[in-house]
Amino acid sequence: MEHNVHILPEQIASKIAAGEVVQRPASVVKELIENAIDAQATSITVIIKEGGKSFIQVFDNGIGMSEEDARTAFGRHATSKISTLEDLESIRTLGFRGEALYSIAAIARVEMRTRREADEVGTVLRIDGGAMKPCTKQACERGTSVTVRNLFFNTPARRNFLKAINTEFRHIFDVVQRNALAHPQIHFKFISDDEVVLDLQPDELSGRVREVFGESEFDGLVPFDEKTETLSVSGYVGMPQFAKRTRSEQYLFLNSRYILSRSLNYAVYQAYEHTLEKGSFPLSIVFITLDPRRVDVNVHPSKLEVKFEDERSVYRLIHGAVRKSLMAHDLIPTISMTENGSATGATNLGFTPSPTAYRWQDLFTDKPPAAVSAASQQRESLPGVSSQPAASAQVGHPAQVPAWQIHNKYILVPTPEGLIVIDQHAAHERILYDRVVERLALGKHDSQQLLFPHTSELSAGDAALVQQLLPHLEGMGFQLKLFGKNTVVVEGVPADVRSGHEATILREVIDLYKENEHDVKLEPRENLAKSYSCKAAVKAGNALSSAEIHSLLDQLFKTRVPFVCPHGRPVLVRIPLAELDRRFGRSV
Repeated sequence: MEHNVHILPEQIASKIAAGEVVQRPASVVKELIENAIDAQATSITVIIKEGGKSFIQVFDNGIGMSEEDARTAFGRHATSKISTLEDLESIRTLGFRGEALYSIAAIARVEMRTRREADEVGTVLRIDGGAMKPCTKQACERGTSVTVRNLFFNTPARRNFLKAINTEFRHIFDVVQRNALAHPQIHFKFISDDEVVLDLQPDELSGRVREVFGESEFDGLVPFDEKTETLSVSGYVGMPQFAKRTRSEQYLFLNSRYILSRSLNYAVYQAYEHTLEKGSFPLSIVFITLDPRRVDVNVHPSKLEVKFEDERSVYRLIHGAVRKSLMAHDLIPTISMTENGSATGATNLGFTPSPTAYRWQDLFTDKPPAAVSAASQQRESLPGVSSQPAASAQVGHPAQVPAWQIHNKYILVPTPEGLIVIDQHAAHERILYDRVVERLALGKHDSQQLLFPHTSELSAGDAALVQQLLPHLEGMGFQLKLFGKNTVVVEGVPADVRSGHEATILREVIDLYKENEHDVKLEPRENLAKSYSCKAAVKAGNALSSAEIHSLLDQLFKTRVPFVCPHGRPVLVRIPLAELDRRFGRSV
């Protein structure tokens, strides 16, 4: 009789189990750091090479292990942290599943050196793809060192899915930084390709946050702290004016464990109410302290997801604490008005008035030219750009056509057939996107030299990203010099950067690039082009002069696809006269 159900061999089962725990080098670093923290380490050093692909080493000064415990630690479901079902329902350590070392050893070449304080010599274990070699003894420092070489060497398909070295480095940097924030009392050192990236001495939380994010970023943070009988929340949130277009700087910790929770991050966001620009997110570092019996951290092998017994109470306390702190610091934006009632602070938007005007009536008839209709349905692709204007953009010299800006957001243009409403930000995005596409395709470096270069201190992850994207950034018109590990000097910016934005444009573009990298799949050059056009474009709220309005319209209809922005949103809406007549109940 034929049987189809069978037990998988241990060699295959171990690799399947490893896939749940170890997705990339950063997963290895996360598990080893958590083991070190649970071992009462006061100093942890992480060393990687080639983004962790070829070499990862984590060593600590924790309590160490005996030879027997070290051997057992590489077995499946081997752990010193829980023993009973009751322990599982009240987890107070970072690790507990007993899967990390077993999973890592199944897909890499691993060496462990460990010694307890009472032992004269340490234990050295070597495991090659799950096969343990004879144990040896050797002198070593107290604590544990785990070295992982050639990750996924015996699962080449998994190895092929790893990203570029800089990308894997940034994921590891994030892991180290999160643990450094969660445990400021521990000395963290991070070395990548023989370069010291982080060296954070033990400190109070405020000092650790200042060290990680820098003095200027720290000055833009507001502390909060709130407690109930069973729950406490504390941390820092950023002032509204320093919010960014990315969620990458939202840190949430439960009992010193980094977790992910869209709901609780939204509690922070909601506390700002209308003080944040749409699509922007504040830096937030939130610590939740809760009885372990009131939360389940055993939801997923990554231990990033948790389930609260009463998430609503946690949400309310975070929301209330953040809102109370923001109100106490009077962080509500105000608008000063001139005597004639107009808002102050209008900036030079950098438009050059066009010497010619268009017959907008010819551009928007009931049946636009077929070439334009077809083009408006297409999505842009980065390589190459047509040097010809859109089929509809026929230049003429009639009297200037009236156009009005309303609410510093939309432009109204009357036509014989009705009314055109244009989103000024989307329109400018389209213009800038086409310019950047052309520069990158043709190698045009259209840059404006800065009289006073701007120096920017970036995180190690952002600095690595800038270095990775440097050829594209220079092709767009940025003139950059890299100094040391994290310092970037901006000597020139693309010529169409608006006056007053020279110092912030690079950081804003990088922030949005990272967000796009997580949310959508884009080629680096296309991602950069879209990120730059969004950040450099005029915003809702920017007042435009008459000359700037007409210049914007002039340039818009020289683009290939003037009807949609690079992200696919409509640039304009056409309201036929017949629709207006219908709305007003007119029969003619």
